[in-house]
Amino acid sequence: MATFEYRQAEEVRDAFARHGVRYLFLGKSGAILLGFPDTTQDTDVFPEKSPDNGGRIVVALRELGFELTDERVEEIVRGKDFVQLRCGPYDFDLIFAPDGIESFEYAWSRRVESEGFPICHPDDIIASKEASGRAKDRESLARLRSFRDWWVQNR
Repeated sequence: MATFEYRQAEEVRDAFARHGVRYLFLGKSGAILLGFPDTTQDTDVFPEKSPDNGGRIVVALRELGFELTDERVEEIVRGKDFVQLRCGPYDFDLIFAPDGIESFEYAWSRRVESEGFPICHPDDIIASKEASGRAKDRESLARLRSFRDWWVQNR
């Protein structure tokens, strides 16, 4: 299993910007972009759920080298809650309805911009991890909270 790399985030940021995709980095990949000293295996993004945005995502993902079936295209365009992609240069998760975050607009209003990356606020990343109930997410919560406290003090 590959590890999330900064280069991947740059490729996503640049392709999504070229195609006007509205999204936020989420999960550990988002936290890592803010300086969280950890690793993750995939890139997690929280896109705005709309057919137009979904269509732009499809074009950008294909440009990045993802081979999308008609079924995957339909899931992305309609904004299926969770779309896991293992059909490209790296593992990529589209999370249209992340646990613990009330809406895209709410998260967008609280976003953090760092080096051109639109990132969910650390509190939203933590809320999503808390609400997921997954053991691997619970395991990282104490470190994420500690990082958030450091990040808030050092912004």
